[in-house]
Amino acid sequence: MYVVPEKEIAGLMTPDAAFEAIEAVFASMARRKAYNFPVVREAIGYEDALYGFKGGFDAAGLSLGLKAGGYWPNNQKHNLINHQSTVFLFDPDTGRVSAAVGGNLLTALRTAAASAVSIKYLAPKGAKVLGMIGAGHQSAFQMRAAARVHNFEKVIGWNPHPEMLTRLADTAAELGLPFEAVELDRLGSEADVIISITSAFSPLLMDSHVKGPTHIAAMGTDTKGKQELDAALVARARVFTDEVAQSISIGEAQHAIAQGLIAEEAINELGAVVTGDHEGRGDAEVTIFDGTGVGLQDLAVAHKSVEIAKQKGVALTVEI
Repeated sequence: MYVVPEKEIAGLMTPDAAFEAIEAVFASMARRKAYNFPVVREAIGYEDALYGFKGGFDAAGLSLGLKAGGYWPNNQKHNLINHQSTVFLFDPDTGRVSAAVGGNLLTALRTAAASAVSIKYLAPKGAKVLGMIGAGHQSAFQMRAAARVHNFEKVIGWNPHPEMLTRLADTAAELGLPFEAVELDRLGSEADVIISITSAFSPLLMDSHVKGPTHIAAMGTDTKGKQELDAALVARARVFTDEVAQSISIGEAQHAIAQGLIAEEAINELGAVVTGDHEGRGDAEVTIFDGTGVGLQDLAVAHKSVEIAKQKGVALTVEI
């Protein structure tokens, strides 16, 4: 089997390669060539940690496997980031394990690539202003990925802890874009594309905030109870997602569904837009991508990382 250590990922998986891998797996899912396995996620009763597995099989890309890991909130005492994961790939022809790949940076890259795919296909024409809600670690990846697929002229941002906005300002400067910190009502009315990437459990962006043609990539809600968007805003929008089952159970749509504001049938697969089987934005004023994160995305970028690592001669070989 091959081993691609975490320390090698930064030199292997580029944002462009991640985007191509995620775009392809969205298409595979829409064509029913790929499917995710049920997610396992449990509090282990030690170190306040959450641990679980996400897996699946992509018959088009021949990616089979799982990502194992979770959230360790006390990792600062070990000088480690809180999210830790490893992706294990298996040979679909034989079932033998084929690779173990460091999953921490890959998770950040695949999450950013997913929102970038939604921006490519759903951003309103002439979009100029990118709005960022959240300034945590993932926000920089999100902004860079968005800027690679669309020519924005300005970035505006908000964070519940304003002192963290320097991350957004620095990333925008790196991209050659002006940045301004604003309140949420201004962000909703001025931004053409909005990325929300927080861990909120109550709505931040309200229906009344959002005015004019807008696309929102809601990337923070991936657990029961989390919420970044007003349910009325979700109900007003044309909603797309990576996987409908997750959108209605743990994604941003869970609240609008629970309140009876929308039906499951109103939620569309982003992959169908990628394949050309759905018109996408159409005449909708507001579109939302409910990015819940699925195992197939992790497998896609891990599979690509192994290919690149083998080409560059940095993949370690281990006999088991």
